[in-house]
Amino acid sequence: METDDPITITFAPEGGHLRAVVRGAGTYSNTLTCWRTIAAVMRERRPRGLLLVDETTGEPLSAEQWKTLVDAMAGAGLEHVRIAHVKPLGLQHIEFCELFAREAGLDARVFTNEMEASLWLRYAERSPFL
Repeated sequence: METDDPITITFAPEGGHLRAVVRGAGTYSNTLTCWRTIAAVMRERRPRGLLLVDETTGEPLSAEQWKTLVDAMAGAGLEHVRIAHVKPLGLQHIEFCELFAREAGLDARVFTNEMEASLWLRYAERSPFL
């Protein structure tokens, strides 16, 4: 059964990007709340990119839930920034998130290592298709 224990999100600027750390239960409801909160902060602060360190726990979201979540976030303003999503506790099924995000036109990648994610965020070239 899915529990909606609240999540916490902390934000800090990092070299022109925004670093967000999220902790708590990784339920669909919490994940959607997390991304809506991140999108609002991104619109307010206008960083070049997002380094999301996702330390949520619990059962992973299904491919269908990731697809629904990405569709729900369409037009939220994340289309204009590079997103590095770090899952230091393990990827689970998050590769679906990257696939659906890219299909939706987002410049996003998933990592297990924060240093690799940070380097990609800073130095990798943007796709000419985005």
